[in-house]
This record gives sequence, C-alpha cells and structure tokens, in this order.
Amino acid sequence: MSPAPTPPEPALPASRTAVAAVTAVAAAPDSALVTAMPWRDWRSATTARIALGRAGVSIPTDEALRFGCAHALARDAIHTALDVDALKTQLEQAGHAVVCARSCATDRTTYLRRPDLGRQLDAADLDRLRALATRFGRAPDLAIVVGDGLSSLAVQRHALPLLAALLPQLAPGTHVAPLVVVQQARVAVADDVGEALNARLCVILIGERPGLSSPDSLGLYLTYGPRRGRHDAERNCISNIRLEGLSYALAAHKLAWLITQALALGQSGIALKDDSEGVERLPGGASPQDA
Repeated sequence: MSPAPTPPEPALPASRTAVAAVTAVAAAPDSALVTAMPWRDWRSATTARIALGRAGVSIPTDEALRFGCAHALARDAIHTALDVDALKTQLEQAGHAVVCARSCATDRTTYLRRPDLGRQLDAADLDRLRALATRFGRAPDLAIVVGDGLSSLAVQRHALPLLAALLPQLAPGTHVAPLVVVQQARVAVADDVGEALNARLCVILIGERPGLSSPDSLGLYLTYGPRRGRHDAERNCISNIRLEGLSYALAAHKLAWLITQALALGQSGIALKDDSEGVERLPGGASPQDA
C-alpha cells in the first residue's frame, strides 16, 4: 500500500475575519494596560484558557479575540461540508476500495436538527451495501466507516493517516470490507453499514463535536456484532485523535488491540477493557514506539 498523501484542509470561511483580528492585535500589544497573572507560566503546559491576564475589569482584547476566533473555527468545523470526492480520491490512491453513502439526513440543517436521521443509512445505500455483501467470498471480520460527524475538518485531516497507521497492525488474515464513507453521519449509522455487510465487527472514524481549542478532533467507535439498535454501552470509544491530542500511532495501537480482542471474545463495550498499554507489539503490526 502506497504512503498516505497529506490531505488538504477544508477552507474555513467564517473564521477568516476572526483570525485577521487576532493577528492585528497580537502584532501591536499594549502590555502596559494588562495586569499579568502570577501563574502565567503554566500556560506553556496546556492549551486551556488560564492566566489570561486582566485589562481593567475584563480580559485583554487579544484574549477576547482569540476566544472569538476559536468559536468561529468550531462553528466552521460543524458547518463546512466534507469534500467527499477529494477524500475518496485520496483513499483510493492509498490503495483502499471505497464506497460512498449517506444517512437519512438530506442536508446539514436536517442533520443538526434530527440526530435520529443521521443514525440511519439511506435506504438505497443500504440496498447497495447488501448487494455488495453477496459478492464477498466470506463475511468480513471488520467493516470500517468514515463519517463526517460534527467536524468534517477532523475527517479531512486525520482519517487517511490514521488508516495508514492502523491497517499494518491488524492481525494477518483479517478480512476487511471496502471502506464506506458516509455523509451526515452519526455514530450509530455504522451499525447499519456493518449489518448490511455482514461484518463481525464495525469501526467508525467520525468527527467529534468541536471544542474551543480542538475543532479537528477525531473519534473512533468500535462495535461487535453491529446491528440497528445497539447501545453506546456496547461500543468502545477512542477520542481526541489530533496532532495536539492522541497520536495516530497510539490510537492505531489501541484500536488494533481492541479489534483483536473483540474478535477473540465476541464482544465489545463495557465487556471489553482497554489493556493495550501493556502490549509491546501486535501480530502483524508495530508497537507505538515504532512510529
């Protein structure tokens, strides 16, 4: 499989003004008007908004603008559409077979107002996946779904490099179904996909709800025996996958371990605990230290 190309980042139009304002103020700070906090050195250890200082009875102007910028980035992450064609091309260039589908939410507004529709696969796409499953020589061990979720930015940035880190770590002989990219996806839409493909196990890579310092956080949800009606207690979750959070190597290591254990035990969720930290190397794969 060829090395994963660097995915392009979607444009974030609503945040451009906020970024420009922060840049302008930061270029000409008036430190004489700002009362610094005695614990300001702690800021080097976290992206949390601590020790911002004080200007009169309020926070400094540059910090107020940075907050507005972070809010704009979070809004853009939610509303910017996933570039499905570009993502599909990148995945195919990396050697993946890809099927595109969508949920029952017909547009972004409906998706945000009706979470239940985002959990169901479109009926026509459901039939296509069932027809595809009839052509498999045997039922897949694993189905992988890529869904935009609440941050298309996270999927556009992180899905491809995460898959490149994961697949070499799967046990030899693991039968993986074609990747399914789903638009307007909620976590549970993977249950429909996995059931339609007759997969033993299903994993969805999905954009998480943006935070004010993390508009591009990717989450993973693993479910054994996927079918409509599964509960969250029957899933395992790995979250905060991004450059400033959980690395691709460590997330892939944890997920590969969970996949191996779920297939061996025949269960996931609260019945499957993540004990991957004590595992140096998985069959057919590399340890996190190899990354």
